Amino acid sequence: MSTRTHSPAARYARWCLAAFLGLLPVCAGAQSTAAFTRMGFESRGMAMGNALVADVSGHTSPYYNPALAPELTAQHIGFSAAYLRLDRQLQSVALGSPLQPRAGLAVGLLHAGVSNIDGRDNSGFHTGTLSTDEFAFFMAFGLRLTERASAGIALQLFRADLHDLVDPVNSVGLDFGVAVRATDRLTVGAVVEDLLAKYDWDTSSLPGGGGKTTRDQFARRARLGASAADGAGRLRINAEVEFMLESLEVRSTFVELSSGIPIERTESETIRRLSSQFRFGAEYYPSSVFAILAGVDRLGSDALTGAAPTAGFLVEQPFGSLVVRAAYAFVLEPSATGSAHVLTLRVFL
Repeated sequence: MSTRTHSPAARYARWCLAAFLGLLPVCAGAQSTAAFTRMGFESRGMAMGNALVADVSGHTSPYYNPALAPELTAQHIGFSAAYLRLDRQLQSVALGSPLQPRAGLAVGLLHAGVSNIDGRDNSGFHTGTLSTDEFAFFMAFGLRLTERASAGIALQLFRADLHDLVDPVNSVGLDFGVAVRATDRLTVGAVVEDLLAKYDWDTSSLPGGGGKTTRDQFARRARLGASAADGAGRLRINAEVEFMLESLEVRSTFVELSSGIPIERTESETIRRLSSQFRFGAEYYPSSVFAILAGVDRLGSDALTGAAPTAGFLVEQPFGSLVVRAAYAFVLEPSATGSAHVLTLRVFL
C-alpha cells in the first residue's frame, strides 16, 4: 500500500475514505465485515450460485463445507482469479487431498482488495492513491464417520489492511459442518460459519481526535441444503438456505445546548439482525469431460444486495499422468455494479 502524505488532516481524511471502501472490497452492495468471503470460492462454486453445502460430487472445495473434504477424489492444486469492475480484485489458491482410508484435508488462501482509490484532503485536492487488502486463509479437515455420514471442522485466519496509519487487524474463525447421504442420489448438508471471528480496530491515535477502539463482529451464518443427482451422474441439482445473524452499530448525531453553547454529540446503539436467503445451482455433463453450470445466488435477500444469476462451464483434459480442469463463471452482480468473470485452473496430481 503506497500513499503520499501532505498533512495530518489529509491523512485522516484519506483513512476515512479507505475504511469506507475497504469494507466492501468485492461484495457488491453488502457493507458487512469481511463481505468478500461470501462471494464464493472458485469458478464452479460461483457458477452454481454457491449452493454447495451438500455437494458430494468430489469437485466441490471444502471451503463451502469442511465435511466435504473426504469426498475429494485426488490430490490437486487450484488457482482462481476474477475480473471485477471498480478496481476490485479477487484471487484464490487451494490445495486438497484425500487421506486414506476415510478423511480429507484442504487448505486455501483467498485475497480481495481495492486499488486506485483517489485520496483527497478536506479541501478536495488529490493527495495520493490508496489501496486495501484483505485475506482469508482456511484449513479444512473432514472425516467419514460412517458409509453415509461425514463431519468436518475448518480453521480460518483473517487479516485486513486498510491504511498505513492503522495497524492491520487479524482474527480467527471456526466452521463446523456435516453431510449425510440420505439415499444413493440425495445428500443433505449443514454448516455453521465464522464462529469467534471479529476485527478489533484501534484508531484512537489518528490525527483529528475522532478515533476510537471499535469491534466489528463477523456475521454468524448457518447454511442448510440438499444435493440430488440422477442415476447416470450427468445431472446434479443443489439448493440451500442461509440464515445470517449480524450485529450492527447504528450511530446518530445530534446537537444539544450546554450552558448555552451548542455541542455536537454522537450516540451509538448495537442492534442484531437476522436475515435469510436462498440459492440453487445445477450442473449437467453432456459428455464426460464437459459440464454446463448455472444457478442463482442471494434469492430473497434485501434490495441492497439482490439476486445474482450465475452461469459457466467446466472442461477437463488429461495431459499424460496429469489431469487439468478449467472452469469459467459469469456472475451478474447486484446494485448495478456490472458482471464478474471468474477463471479457475485445477491440476490433479
